[in-house]
Amino acid sequence: MARFDRLIPLFGTNGIKKLNESSVAIIGLGGVGGYVALALARSGIGKLIICDFDKVEETNINRQEVAFSSTVSQYKTCVMEKMIKDINPDCCVIKLTKKVDLDIFDYDFDILVDAIDDIDAKVDLIKNCLDRNITLISSMGAAKKVDPTKVKLTRLVKTEYDPVAKVLRHLLKGYDFPCVSSIEAPVCSEMGSYMMVVNTFSILISDYCIKKILNSEE
Repeated sequence: MARFDRLIPLFGTNGIKKLNESSVAIIGLGGVGGYVALALARSGIGKLIICDFDKVEETNINRQEVAFSSTVSQYKTCVMEKMIKDINPDCCVIKLTKKVDLDIFDYDFDILVDAIDDIDAKVDLIKNCLDRNITLISSMGAAKKVDPTKVKLTRLVKTEYDPVAKVLRHLLKGYDFPCVSSIEAPVCSEMGSYMMVVNTFSILISDYCIKKILNSEE
C-alpha cells in the first residue's frame, strides 16, 4: 500500500508486515491518547482498540486531536474512528464508547496504552495489565508543564516532579512499568495544558509501541 511506502526504507517490508499484523489498545483519547491513536494509524498498525466515554468539549481544542469547532459534543471515539479510517481504511478499529473496565481484556492486543486521568481507574488498569503479563506503556501527568525537552521515557520508580506519578508510586508499591513523564516541576496550580508538551508525551509513547512491536520475536 503506497501510503506506507516511506516507512519501508526504515523498517523493511517485513517490519511493515509486522506492524500491519499488530494490535494496540488505547485507553483514553484526550490530548495524549488521541495523538497516539493517529500516530499509530499513520505507522501502519493494523488494529486499534480505542476506548473513551467522553464527548469533545470546547476546552479540548487547544490540545486534543479530536477537538474541532465542528466536533464539539460528539463522542471522542466516533470522531477518532473517522480520522483513523481516513488515514488507513484497512485499519480495523474497535470502538468502545464507555469507561474502561475488565472487558478490555476480552480483546487481543500486543500493547496497551494507558492515557487516562482518573487515578482509581488508572491504578486498576495498570495492576490488571501487569498481573496478566500484558505489555503496557502509561502516560503520567502532562498538565501544568511547558517544556517539551523535559519529557522522558522512563519507569515509574524513576519519575520525579510528577504529581500523578507520585500518587501512583504510593498506590502501586511493588509494581514498576515503562511510562512517559516530565521532570519539569509544575509551573502553575491550575489545570493548564500545553499542546507541545502533551504531543511530546504522545510521540514517545507511540515510538515505544512501534519499536516494541518491531523488536518482538516472531
